[in-house]
Amino acid sequence: MKKENRNMKKNRQILVLAALLFSFLCFPADKVLAASNVVEVPLTVKQNFEENSNEKVHERKQGIVVEHVYKSFGKEHVLVDVNLEIPPGKIYGVVGNNGSGKTVLMKCICGFMHPDKGQIHVGGSRVGKECDFPDKLGVIIETPGFLPALSGYKNLKILADLKGRIGKNEIIETLQRVGLNPKMKKPVSKYSLGMRQRLGIAQAIMENPDVLILDEPFNGLDKAGVAGMRQLLLSLKESGKAIMLASHNAQDIEMLCDYVHEMEDWK
Repeated sequence: MKKENRNMKKNRQILVLAALLFSFLCFPADKVLAASNVVEVPLTVKQNFEENSNEKVHERKQGIVVEHVYKSFGKEHVLVDVNLEIPPGKIYGVVGNNGSGKTVLMKCICGFMHPDKGQIHVGGSRVGKECDFPDKLGVIIETPGFLPALSGYKNLKILADLKGRIGKNEIIETLQRVGLNPKMKKPVSKYSLGMRQRLGIAQAIMENPDVLILDEPFNGLDKAGVAGMRQLLLSLKESGKAIMLASHNAQDIEMLCDYVHEMEDWK
């Protein structure tokens, strides 16, 4: 009976944590804010991006391909004819004012929202047609949701058990990689904002995804923490990850990104 009760408790925890993550990812905080479009612009300190004419089509499709995507909420047009490609081993910066559609675009790429028109491919599969949620994708969008009474390690263990791809060792290594002590028993409710952000980054990268969608991943981090996470993203890029990064910090974009897209307000 005790074992059965423990299993029931664990199942409830998994359902609650999954619901928390779903709620943070699926509903836009800016759904009725200013309409926007996407315009590709060069970084001031980098050369304009010119696609290599010899780049293989299959290589592009292993990253992110967005083609003629539209998304509206009622009469508010949020995304209008968005087109972009993020190949493996590159970081794309997405910048724009609050409410300009950055988060909505990211949620459409992740499959948490469906565009009104257009196509999105992630890792070679069309989102919403060939897959509901891209398989090899790591995400941190808005405020990560975790079970507050459990430690960071236990939260990640519950998430890892949903797919069964990684075990204890990989979770420990990931926590250490983002600067968290895997043996720390402190519940997430006692975490600082920076620690929560590190844990969010850990859940995004722990299963070694091919594609990363990172919305303001440096929020709450101190100067040393930001420097460490920048190095982590550069190492992930070098390992061949396709990364989309949204940040209000111009220095993050300048230091990390190969290309940048500006979400341009239009009315």
